Amino acid sequence: MSSTSVLSAASDGWAAAARPEPPWHERWMVRHRAGAAGPDAIDIAIAAGCFVLFTGPLLVGMTHGIGSTAEIAGFGVAAAVPLLVRRRWPLAVLITVTVVLCAAFLADVRFTPWVSNTGPVLGVAVLTLADRRPRRESLIATGVALMALCIAGSFAFHAYSDQDQDFVQPLIAVPAWLLGDMFRTRREYQRSLAAQERQHAAETERRIRAEERLRVSRDVHDLISHTLSMVAVRSGVARLLIDENPEEAHRALTTIETASRAALRELRGVLTQFREPGWNDELAEPGLAEVAGLVDGLRHDGLVVEYQVLGAPAEYPALLQTTVYRIVQEALTNVVKHAHTDRARVEIRYAPAELTAVITDDGSPDGTPAEIDSGGSGLGLAGMRERVSLFGGRFTAGPRGTGGFAVTASFPLTEEHHA
Repeated sequence: MSSTSVLSAASDGWAAAARPEPPWHERWMVRHRAGAAGPDAIDIAIAAGCFVLFTGPLLVGMTHGIGSTAEIAGFGVAAAVPLLVRRRWPLAVLITVTVVLCAAFLADVRFTPWVSNTGPVLGVAVLTLADRRPRRESLIATGVALMALCIAGSFAFHAYSDQDQDFVQPLIAVPAWLLGDMFRTRREYQRSLAAQERQHAAETERRIRAEERLRVSRDVHDLISHTLSMVAVRSGVARLLIDENPEEAHRALTTIETASRAALRELRGVLTQFREPGWNDELAEPGLAEVAGLVDGLRHDGLVVEYQVLGAPAEYPALLQTTVYRIVQEALTNVVKHAHTDRARVEIRYAPAELTAVITDDGSPDGTPAEIDSGGSGLGLAGMRERVSLFGGRFTAGPRGTGGFAVTASFPLTEEHHA
C-alpha cells in the first residue's frame, strides 16, 4: 500500500471515530417523526380525553346538551376521532373538525356542555397544524376555519331558538395557533443550530484532515529530500573512486546503506505516528537533541558544517523540537543541492521568549550569492514557512549581502512552551 493510501485510510478512520453523535433531542425527533405514520399514546389520550371529558358527561346524564343521545355521541366521536391522525394529516384534521362543528351548528346539536360546542378539539387541530405546516398555510387555513364557524354559528343562532352563540371558538383557536407556531419556530431554530453544528464539525474534520496531510507531506518531503540528496552525493563519490580508491568508495556505499535504513525507519515512524499516535516510542520523531547528529552526518558527506548553540537549552514540546529539526534538515539539504559550496553554519539560539534557528552557507566559490534552483519542487521553502507559521513565528530566506544564502526561523515562546 502506498503512503498516500495509508494516509487517506488513516484520515478516514480517524474522521469516522471522531464524528460526533447527534444530540439526544435530534435522535428523539427522528424517532418521533418515524412514528408519525400512526397514532401514538399521546394522540390516543388526546382523542379519548376530548370525547370522555367533554361529550361523556352528556351521555351519562350529568348535564344536558341539544339533540338526541345518538346525535350527541355521533358528533362527539366525529370531532374526536380525527385527532388520532393529527400529526400525519394536520390540514385534513382541521378541515374535518371544522366540518363537524359546522354540521353540529346546522343540525342543531350541542355535544359539549357549553355554547358553540366549546372544547379543546378545534384548539388541538389548530395547534397541530401551526406546529407541523408552514406559517402561511396554517394561518390561512385557521382563518378560513374560523370564518366558516362564525357563519355557521350565526345561521344557527337565527334559525334555532334554543341555540346560543358567543363566538368563543376564535378565543380558543388564536392562542392555539400562536402556541403551535412558537413550537414550529423553536424546532426550526433547533434544526438550524444542529445543521450549523454539523457543518462546523464537517469543516473542522476537513481542516484537520488537510492539516494532517500537509504535516505528513512536509515530513516525508523533508526526510526523502535530505536522504536522496546525501545518497546522490555519496553515490557520485563511490562512482568516481571505485577504481582509484576502493576503500573510500566502500565507505561511501556503507554511508548510503546506513542513511537509507535510517530514512526508512524514520519514514515508518512518521506514518506510524500519524496512524496511531504514541504507538511506538522508538519511532518517535527527531528533536533538538538530534540536530547535532544531523550535522555530523553531513560532515561525513564532505560538507563542512559549523554548529553552535547559544543560550541555555530548555525542555520544549515535541512538535516544536521536530519543527526546528526539519527546518535545519531542509535548509542543509538545499545547501547540498543548490549552494555549490562545501561550507555551512547552523546556529540554534535559546532565549527566554524566543527560539531561533539560523542556517547559512558561503555560496559559490566565486563569491556570488547562492540562489535556489528554479528547477526544484518549491516545497522546501514553502514547507519551512508553513511550519513556522503554525507557531506564529517569523521566517525569512534569501541571499546574503556578503554571498551565500541564509534561512532564519524564529519561534515565540510562552509559558506553555516550557516544561
